[in-house]
Amino acid sequence: MKFSLYASVAAFAMTASLAQAEAHLPFAKGEGDFNWESLDAFAAEHDLNGEEISIFGPWRGDDQGLVESIIDYFEEATGAEVSYASSESYEQQIVIDTEAGSPPNVAVLPQPGLIQDLVSKGFVEPLSDDTQAWLKENYAAGESWVSLGTFTGPDGEDRLYAFPYKIDLKSLVWYSPDNFDDAGYEVPETMEELKALTEQIVADGETPWCIGLGSGGATGWPATDWVEDLMLRTQPPETYDKWVSNEIKFDDPAVIGAIEEFGYFARDDAKVAGGAGAVASTDFRDSPDGIFASPPQCYMHRQASFIPTFFPEGIQLGVDADFFYFPAYEEKDLGKPVLGAGTLAFITKDSPGAQAFIEFLKTPIAHELWMAQSGFLTPHTGVDTGLYANDVLKKQGDILLDATTFRFDGSDLMPTGVGAGSFWTGMVDYAGGTSAEDVAKSIQDSWNALK
Repeated sequence: MKFSLYASVAAFAMTASLAQAEAHLPFAKGEGDFNWESLDAFAAEHDLNGEEISIFGPWRGDDQGLVESIIDYFEEATGAEVSYASSESYEQQIVIDTEAGSPPNVAVLPQPGLIQDLVSKGFVEPLSDDTQAWLKENYAAGESWVSLGTFTGPDGEDRLYAFPYKIDLKSLVWYSPDNFDDAGYEVPETMEELKALTEQIVADGETPWCIGLGSGGATGWPATDWVEDLMLRTQPPETYDKWVSNEIKFDDPAVIGAIEEFGYFARDDAKVAGGAGAVASTDFRDSPDGIFASPPQCYMHRQASFIPTFFPEGIQLGVDADFFYFPAYEEKDLGKPVLGAGTLAFITKDSPGAQAFIEFLKTPIAHELWMAQSGFLTPHTGVDTGLYANDVLKKQGDILLDATTFRFDGSDLMPTGVGAGSFWTGMVDYAGGTSAEDVAKSIQDSWNALK
């Protein structure tokens, strides 16, 4: 990565240049338990001295510094000069750049639907069959990741176009270990046990769940995550895929059943803090607060890995708050499905450097170096999970590695008018008392109306 601090580097001798390059690497080469051998092997196979590579991605602020630190090692290994750029409106910017004929070599996006649009217009280079085989063999639930990175090209053929890198985890239930210990509750390992615990807490005169769907103009989206998770726990992954692509309709019994599964938790006054009527009006950012009240207003909160950002000040993860995997039904034998999101890297301007960067993302070191800093999860089975920056991240990473199926957030795969429109509002209506059948029909009607 080129920094202004090193703008005069050309004036120095080669030895001084190398010393400076290594000085800004967050971890000195050869130190710690990182897989330095993978970096050395990669360097031996890629000489890109002087080649300029452009990368465009969604990471800004602190995350930009983190991804740039990873790119620094790529530069040091290859001799390439890499420029990373982002934008507040990165979704629009990548469309503008590709249509104008000035794309970056590599783009990274968290929206598979947008990637599909770019692929269908011929703006993305397919990845190799070797990369497809590599994902199957080296990512936990590898077939799921191949499916996520596979898109339909302008010729109508499905190929691997994108490489998943940096994953977010949604299938989590947050709780207070102290509250569980005081009440004598144990962490459930199956959905049957989770429902039994829910009933037990009610029988004890307490409230099991805190749920909030409020999010300003995006109110309703937390409920879509619930439904997606429950689809993966009541139906095979193939059914989920057909649902998000509209092959199976919203008013299909399978989808209605998943919505009603959400209703089990959210539409019973005894099971949710404030009663069912408060679910839609409670802001999702405030909804976990009840876990930490004294006495507790609830015992559990299902939400993605980012939610600790909104915990009350002073809450210490692993002590005051912990989480467990949102479990699957034992009786349905659907393995351990995981719902999440993440980013995918793809080539929009082919070059040896662009191809090399995708190869770099296969190395354990490209994952471990970010793992050891902050906010990074990976399904790469070759990494040392002991390198995660803290126990919370390691535990989440282990859930990814244990997954038998991974599926991307379904609402993000649907057309915007549905996934970020009628699905959101429909779930608010459902929380307010509208039947699952009527809600499902209205959402499907909105999908049918799209041109």
